Amino acid sequence: MKEKNDFVDFSDTKVAFAHKSDAALKKAIFLFKIMSKKWLVDLLGTIGGKAVSWGIPFTGKIVKSTIYSQFVGGETLVECQDSIDLLERNRILTVLDYGAEGKSSEEDLDQAAENFKNAVTFAASNDSVPVVVIKVSALAKNEILEKVQLKHPLDENEAALFDRVSGRIDAICSHATKLGVKIFIDAEESWIQDTIDQLTVDMMMKYNQQQVFVYNTFQLYRHDRYAFLESSYDHAERHGYFLGAKLVRGAYMEKERERAERLKYPSPIHKTKQACDADYQRAIKFCVDRYERLASCAATHNTASCLYQAQLIGERNLPRNHPHLNFCQLYGMGDNLTFNLADSGYNVAKYVVFGEVKEVLPYLIRRAEENTAVKGEFTREYQLLVEELERRRVEG
Repeated sequence: MKEKNDFVDFSDTKVAFAHKSDAALKKAIFLFKIMSKKWLVDLLGTIGGKAVSWGIPFTGKIVKSTIYSQFVGGETLVECQDSIDLLERNRILTVLDYGAEGKSSEEDLDQAAENFKNAVTFAASNDSVPVVVIKVSALAKNEILEKVQLKHPLDENEAALFDRVSGRIDAICSHATKLGVKIFIDAEESWIQDTIDQLTVDMMMKYNQQQVFVYNTFQLYRHDRYAFLESSYDHAERHGYFLGAKLVRGAYMEKERERAERLKYPSPIHKTKQACDADYQRAIKFCVDRYERLASCAATHNTASCLYQAQLIGERNLPRNHPHLNFCQLYGMGDNLTFNLADSGYNVAKYVVFGEVKEVLPYLIRRAEENTAVKGEFTREYQLLVEELERRRVEG
């Protein structure tokens, strides 16, 4: 482990990939290379999901042995244990994420709530699993969330359904708080996000009185989210609770822009990447400057953002392992960031998704689409894997 004053070197591939065999490196190189092919990603998005759901022979096995094995911890919580243990041996925490979304029947929504609660119970039995992620679209019909956001009156049945949504979220947060497990509530599409924000604020007001158990997620690729972070902190201060803030750039950029254009309203997305990056850096500084009353997690694969937060922690002489100062990357990506941050003593975690192939396919498709949409960072990922394989060849 590096000394406190050592610089975090995100180009150190020996540390980043020490946990991977040569065969695993080669497989990852192959997968990132094919994910750079837009036509292949488009094909996965258009027919991949249908092929898996229809049970077309071999499609599930192909997905599971390739992109699934790279980005998903396993079909069940128990299957994730090997990945959790590997991360723990490298001083890396695990954030558990049940990958289901877009459920509709009440039976499915209730089952998803039980799955989240089971994940919380499982997390509580693992010292290195402090957080479970929940996705509101797995607990509610999207049309109900959208109708609430539009402030359209709900009929008696719809009102009862929305009460059940709130009840599911509250049951999960209550269970987590009792067991000492934290909850990240994911951000989703802008047309349901206001509803999700209000549900999350309700949970933070209830459960974040003494410490942070519930975190909201701020998508900084939206041009209004930095201001919302500021107002969220002000609200927490006025009402006497701690704010939890997970900072991301965002995962629905193409969908958001397409919908805004189709329905003729201003896009909520920043016009340039530079503007998004500037807001993300401002958000990091805002959170670090208020770390005593605000617990944050920089959930990003952006090297500059990770370095910026590390530098701020150093400049302010704050503990690298303070529970309110965290980093996170996705399982299967950003190992140069995760493993080097851990080696330098920071709090860093991997987002470990679990679920059956058909359940997590929308998540996998987004990962592949991001790979083609944000080529700079993913090309860097590919290059680092190649560099490590070459380093091993040279050093024998």
